[in-house]
Formats: sequence, C-alpha cells, structure tokens
Amino acid sequence: MRSIVVPLALTFLALGCDKKPAPETTAPAAAASPIGEVKGRPIAITAGADGFKPNEVKITKGEEATLVFTRTTNDTCADKVVFPDLKIEKELPLNKPVAIVVPSGEAKTLAFQCGMGMYKSKVVVQ
Repeated sequence: MRSIVVPLALTFLALGCDKKPAPETTAPAAAASPIGEVKGRPIAITAGADGFKPNEVKITKGEEATLVFTRTTNDTCADKVVFPDLKIEKELPLNKPVAIVVPSGEAKTLAFQCGMGMYKSKVVVQ
C-alpha cells in the first residue's frame, strides 16, 4: 500500500507545481485614472456610507483644484454628485474616480450634494 501512496503523492505535488500563479489583483480604485480632466491640486472626496468625506474643502482664491470623487458603496443614494449653483451633475460609478474642476476665480462657497440632496458638502474658496 505504501508503495502506491508515495508515487501518487509525488505525482500530485508535481502537477501542483506546474500551475501558473494567480494573476495579481489590480490597483485600488483610488490609484486609477479619474474620469474627467484634472487641473491643479487633486482633492480626494469619498462618497461612502456616511456621505461625502471630507464634507468641507477649502481652496485659495485663484488656485487650480480638482475634486476627485470616488463612490465606495452601493448602500446610499450618493451615486451622483450635483453642484446646483454650477449646474453640474455627474454620475459616480462604483469605485471609479470622477474629476470635477472647481472654479476658484472669486471667493465663495460652492455647495455640492448627492442626487437626492440628502448628503450635502461644500467647497470654500477663500
């Protein structure tokens, strides 16, 4: 019996060694190229279970900046971002960054929210 078990075990080991390793996983979504143009300083915004984080962003008047939104959950209504004053509405695909350039020519506060208006945040240009 032992004479059969050893050759079988060696055969299984040899077959297992011929297998190619599993492909490496892809880079996380945050490292992916965003959908849309990025100008100036990129600012990461997560649309997650608790809404937009951070919920307030400050930029200097005249500074080029781009908000890069990444939705990390399907469990909220934050599947799009809306800037009512700018008349901008962008879909936020799950785990894919979406870039929105922020106008900063004058000091003001720009509100942004989810499509239903439940999660609200702002950009303060000072």
